[in-house]
Amino acid sequence: MKITHHKIGYGRIFIIAEIGNNHNGSLARAIELVDLAKAAGVDCVKFQMRHLQQVYRERTLRKDGEDLSTEYVLDLLRRFELTLDEHLHLAQYCANKNILYLCTPWDPVSVDVLESFGVPAYKVASADVTNLPLLDRLAATGKPLILSTGMSTEEEVRTTVDFLTRRKVEFALLHCNSTYPAPLHDINLRWMASLAKLHPLVGYSGHERGINVSLAAVALGATIIERHLTLDRGMEGPDHAASLTYAELCQLVEGIREIEQALGTGDSRPLSQGEMINRENLGKSLVATVALSKGTVLKPEHIKVRSPGQGLSPQKYEALLGRTLQHHMQEEDFFYMSDLSDRRVEPGSYKFSRSWGVPVRYHDFGVYSALVKPDLWEFHLSYSDMDLNPADYLSGTYAADFVVHAPELFANSMLMDLATPDEAYRAASLKETQRVIEITRSLKRFFPKTAKPLIVANIGGFSMDEPLPADQIISYYERFARSLEELDMEGVELIPQTMAPFPWHFGGQRYQNIFVKIDEILQWCHKLKLRMCFDISHSRLTCNHLGVDFYEFSRQIAPITAHLHIGDAKGLNGEGLQVGEGDIDFDRLGAVLKHGCPSASFIPEIWQGHKNGGEGFWIAMERLEGRL
Repeated sequence: MKITHHKIGYGRIFIIAEIGNNHNGSLARAIELVDLAKAAGVDCVKFQMRHLQQVYRERTLRKDGEDLSTEYVLDLLRRFELTLDEHLHLAQYCANKNILYLCTPWDPVSVDVLESFGVPAYKVASADVTNLPLLDRLAATGKPLILSTGMSTEEEVRTTVDFLTRRKVEFALLHCNSTYPAPLHDINLRWMASLAKLHPLVGYSGHERGINVSLAAVALGATIIERHLTLDRGMEGPDHAASLTYAELCQLVEGIREIEQALGTGDSRPLSQGEMINRENLGKSLVATVALSKGTVLKPEHIKVRSPGQGLSPQKYEALLGRTLQHHMQEEDFFYMSDLSDRRVEPGSYKFSRSWGVPVRYHDFGVYSALVKPDLWEFHLSYSDMDLNPADYLSGTYAADFVVHAPELFANSMLMDLATPDEAYRAASLKETQRVIEITRSLKRFFPKTAKPLIVANIGGFSMDEPLPADQIISYYERFARSLEELDMEGVELIPQTMAPFPWHFGGQRYQNIFVKIDEILQWCHKLKLRMCFDISHSRLTCNHLGVDFYEFSRQIAPITAHLHIGDAKGLNGEGLQVGEGDIDFDRLGAVLKHGCPSASFIPEIWQGHKNGGEGFWIAMERLEGRL
């Protein structure tokens, strides 16, 4: 169902702040409640409209022997109703505030009035679920309906569902207990599942105290949540006691948005990026028990299970038995999926219009240099690599250029952060970064072709539990600028890497706050005279998250790009995917990069691309040829 631009039933919960008569007849108070609802982040505010002569019989209006409770309700309604002009003013005010105005009509005359306002949908009160003449009038408008089902039996709801279905009305049902406030033991939240059997679009209109039941309704599949909003739960009127305060409404909205992200689709069980990281570290693999020669027919004595989980799953043990090994293996080398096939992807002789390279560590440089001759090598340093002597792994000189990727993580679980407000932490990051610079200088003697090597760095600016407020971002850039001034960068060039909004640290999600958005990147690169490492995968995730055109992002950053990390991406955290397995059109991207940064070098940066002799890198290079 769709109400203006709001798609209901597509994953995002439609949140209604029911103001109803909680303004107690004051237009100013009604406007204040609209402002609070807007600030809390709801999608819609809802009011009520009655023409009492159309709702109650004359004898009741004359208080001719009616129950005291009915007299009390009528007295409140007469005092608390807004005028039609005030309702029109509210509808126009909501339009100006960009929040949806809805209203519950309690009678046909009110429908006519609201039709003149141009409201896009109608909310039906629980009291009118059985009011087929009113429902018929609402159906004639052709607009979507949201019906609360409090005070109604299953058979009554079924009758109304059939009635509206025959008239081809778009509608949603809200489970509701019509007491104010509703006792928890009377709510029967599991009834939502039964309601969904009558009609698939189901939500929840809550009158209980607090927000927990409403959050549970979201977890149980509610597509709409409606809660009353009040300025003071102690005010006169029946609904205030069952209403939320502004602070509670804010908590509810925040909780709903978190739950709807966590719910997913339920259609499959994909591994998240964080899970893949932890699976690599903690999982199990099949490895060789001894050194094995090419041509060996694999037997149980050749295979054992060990961590980490970077190789073939132990579930493939039986499939591996009896296979003929297509390559030599050292003791405790991993088996890979390619060991279950007859084809192993090997490096080739690649041709690109720009310099290309391969990411390596010191310990595997010798292996890769025997396999492929790239234009450059990108040394990815870990914190333990910083204590190694490069001369133990490199000898003589090499014709290629080189780039260094600074560690993101240093000893004692310290993440590099040159922008942190913690001055002691920033000082420690500066010290470690200076060590990286000195290591980079020391590598120049092995690669004399490289006059001024690049150092790719994730320079920090992250937060743990939520993104930084916008007004704090500039101070992080300023501290990074101060860090640059304090570093001795003679003979090297530090290039920050474009970052994704949700980086993975220690196998869990964090929030990245700087060098994410293109306008900030351009502003601060020009101000600090910096060039960038354009990480394609990171920035695609950023664009997916922010709803930004990725190719326009690429066009803008290309002129300040010194180096490229190439990998595919999908969704919000599908990082470092194999080329062609994500959201990126590499033909289109290649055209942008050829025009905008034709001289920028690149490496393939594929998640675990180094495994199995760099198989992931070679697949990426084959797919990128002719595109970059």
